[in-house]
Amino acid sequence: MIAIITGDIINSEAHIASQWIPVLKEYFAQLGNAPKDWEIYRGDEFQLRLSPKQALRSAIQIKAMIKSVKNLDVRLGIGLGDETYSGEGVSESNGTAYQRSGRVFESLKERKLNLALATDDKPYDLSINLMLKLALDFMDDWSPVSAEVITLALQQPKTSQKDIANLLNIQQSAVSQRLKRARWELVQELLDYYSYSLKTLVL
Repeated sequence: MIAIITGDIINSEAHIASQWIPVLKEYFAQLGNAPKDWEIYRGDEFQLRLSPKQALRSAIQIKAMIKSVKNLDVRLGIGLGDETYSGEGVSESNGTAYQRSGRVFESLKERKLNLALATDDKPYDLSINLMLKLALDFMDDWSPVSAEVITLALQQPKTSQKDIANLLNIQQSAVSQRLKRARWELVQELLDYYSYSLKTLVL
């Protein structure tokens, strides 16, 4: 079983690509090799191949990194399934993970959502997508400073608030306030639930 994330940058035409493409490329390079595991195409669209275990954490991290730039956001469709054909690049490969990712991504605009997940288990999809919809209620409202601190907390889960404060050159109390405003505890609970629920999911 693999996971495919299909995404595009919202409001990219109003920003210089150098504000977000290098950051995205650097992060994707940590997860795999281009173009086999990830590709950025048509200027502001991308596809990423990774393990199901990494999928939701990576999606939320991508969202946080992009929202660190003022007035930018991202749409992300996650598909879990198999890979029946491996092409030269991830965009040329195929399988149920690719098909589900593409379909759920295409539905996001109409549903006015920025993140959803698709598997072959409808009851599971209903429950996890309800949780994602509720989480988007605050994640879509992350300010650039909140998104920045969430990015660091996801990148370095064992890093203390004091270390994050040193990295950002701010007070530890400011880090604590930003994490609280960004609902960091709920993000962690969502990721914990996703990790647990994957163990019971049969595709």
